[in-house]
Amino acid sequence: MAFVSFEEVRKDYKMGDTVIHAADGVNFTIEKGEFVIIVGPSGAGKTTVLNLLGGMDTCTSGHIVVDGREVSRCNSRQLTEYRRYDVGFVFQFYNLVQNLTALENVELASQIFHHPLDARQVLEEVGLSHRMDNFPAQLSGGEQQRVAIARALAKNPKLLLCDEPTGALDYRTGKQVLLLLQQTCRSTGRTVVVITHNQAFAAMADRVIHIHSGKVTKMEQNAHPISAERIEW
Repeated sequence: MAFVSFEEVRKDYKMGDTVIHAADGVNFTIEKGEFVIIVGPSGAGKTTVLNLLGGMDTCTSGHIVVDGREVSRCNSRQLTEYRRYDVGFVFQFYNLVQNLTALENVELASQIFHHPLDARQVLEEVGLSHRMDNFPAQLSGGEQQRVAIARALAKNPKLLLCDEPTGALDYRTGKQVLLLLQQTCRSTGRTVVVITHNQAFAAMADRVIHIHSGKVTKMEQNAHPISAERIEW
């Protein structure tokens, strides 16, 4: 059984008399420990899929299963628990608490989880051992994104979901963040899903899911994904 499966997943929004099919019968599977790229143009439905997978929204119909649990049947309280314990989130903008240090931002997140990782160790693993006592305003964009990744990893989640994680970063820093995410997947066996509009990222993934107009148009597997260091765009 796949670690993640979407089966005929639909998400409809009503605006007056108009129905918008943000997810229009989405089908795909993801295996445990894969590095996955979900790619498509703006407005294709990528973020809708991420919100459904992360338990931040509910589907209109269909089945979403993660690690044997049917997320699509969870009630509000169960979804809160799922988001808290099973999923780590990394967004385009870092959402750090400005009056807390890097270490305190990661520690804050780890205080509410069942089996958190050591905050200092995680910050060391993302290359910020020398920046633990700095506040977000004292960090570069790339460093702030590394803190956000460390915060997500400190939850010790089953699934790491990243929505355009390089969108606010320059080219060089973006590659460093992609490499960090790829290495995290490889070294921990954690399933990592990255949402992007950038087709070049596909070459570094184990699995690529193409989305257009709310549908999966193609799903492909890379037998030999390349290192993020070699990605050019």
